[in-house]
Amino acid sequence: MKLILSLGSNLGNKEQNLNRAIEQIEQKIGSVVKVSSFLHSEPFGFTSDNSFVNAVVEVNTKLGIYRVLKITQKIEQLMGRQQKSHDGIHYDRIIDIDILYYASYKTNTRKLTVPHPRINEREFVLKPLSELYNKTTHCQ
Repeated sequence: MKLILSLGSNLGNKEQNLNRAIEQIEQKIGSVVKVSSFLHSEPFGFTSDNSFVNAVVEVNTKLGIYRVLKITQKIEQLMGRQQKSHDGIHYDRIIDIDILYYASYKTNTRKLTVPHPRINEREFVLKPLSELYNKTTHCQ
């Protein structure tokens, strides 16, 4: 299944954090097929002195969507992420991994919404996505 993830980091060695997350994704979720350029961006939705480095990756996986969610959360935890964002309150983070698309699968539950509901609001997601795909193909 085609899985598209968004990665972001605004603590420590940000580029190294993204590369480490990509390695973990390759080991635990599936084959990393595409990786966008790393994009530097300002914090979105909260105030911080720390800018972000963001990327989008495409992964070929055999895992189900909820297994992927559990593993991405575990990768975040193992890399040192302390707090998750809740109710629109965001924090600095060593790594953030969001599921953007999972093939043509759609769900909207308390735990997970796919496609990610705020893709079109986030330039730090749209730019790397547009680098890898034209507008009509990234969610297929």
